[in-house]
Amino acid sequence: MGEQQPTFLYLSTTGRKSGLLREIEIWFTRHGGCFYVIAEHNSSQWVQNIAANPKVKVRIGEETFSGSARILDPTTEPELNATVQGLSRTKYGWGEGSVVEIRRE
Repeated sequence: MGEQQPTFLYLSTTGRKSGLLREIEIWFTRHGGCFYVIAEHNSSQWVQNIAANPKVKVRIGEETFSGSARILDPTTEPELNATVQGLSRTKYGWGEGSVVEIRRE
C-alpha cells in the first residue's frame, strides 16, 4: 500500500500591497516533481500576490520549503493544464479554475 498523501498544503504568499506573508490552506496535486494548486478565480488575492511576487513558502505536513510559483497559461500549455486538472478531479472531484505550479527552490 502506498503512503497516503496529505489532503492540503499551506501556501504562503507575500501580500502585494502589505508586504506581509499571507497563508492559505488549499488542495494540491503533484506531477513531474512540482506541486499544483487550482484557483477558482484569477481574482483571488493569493493568485494576484503570486503574479506580483512568485516567491512562496509551502508547508505540507511536517515539511516546509521555499519555492517559486507561476500561473499556467492554458493556451500555451494545454496538455499540462489538462493533466493537472484531471489529477485534481481524480483526487478531489473538482479541477476547474486556474492552475498554479509551485517548484521547490
